[in-house]
Amino acid sequence: MAEFDVRGRRGLPGIDYPERFLHALTDELSAAYQGIFAAETIERYVLESYAALLRTSVVKAHLVARVTRFAKDRLRALAEAKGAIPQDRPSVLFVCVQNAGRSQMAAAIAAERSEGGLVVRSAGSMPAASLNPAVVSAMAEVGLDLTAEFPKPLTDDVVRAADVVVTMGCGDACPIYPGKHYEDWQLTDPEHATPDDVRRIRDEIIDHVDRMLEQLGVAPA
Repeated sequence: MAEFDVRGRRGLPGIDYPERFLHALTDELSAAYQGIFAAETIERYVLESYAALLRTSVVKAHLVARVTRFAKDRLRALAEAKGAIPQDRPSVLFVCVQNAGRSQMAAAIAAERSEGGLVVRSAGSMPAASLNPAVVSAMAEVGLDLTAEFPKPLTDDVVRAADVVVTMGCGDACPIYPGKHYEDWQLTDPEHATPDDVRRIRDEIIDHVDRMLEQLGVAPA
């Protein structure tokens, strides 16, 4: 296995020795995907995920958990896209610019209202450092907790794994693959919206999600 190039990254809260963490995560995922992906592919995904989240991470103490979750989800998406993991549920990807508001709300609402009937992911073409606090508050009002969520960059693997890609103001940033259904939801960006406007956007997303679930043959909760 190649050496990890993480010089200058020591001393981060939660990752005193990032190369040790990255090696351990690579070994864990190599064992999980033995016979599916080469060790070099696993290593590349781990390093890319670490580098991507490090750029936007504000609270470095959360970096270990987030890199682990992000790398695992990307590899699972890649395995789904390759047909290495059977997928008996529709997969939906929600994409906005910052992955800090609309796409996060849509993913949480779709996951909750489908009651496990969908594989749900979200991403941003230019991810922010953290979620919009007004969005987190508005979602808590309807019983959905986003405090553990974080903006994630848009990657090719999650697009390839999706059956439906829903965009929200991110233009042409999302790659187009044949055989996938694309939708663009015209929703106001909640970045500078008032709390009441964020609630209105949330309720519009609920309506959009319910229509999408009906089209996919998934009964909304």
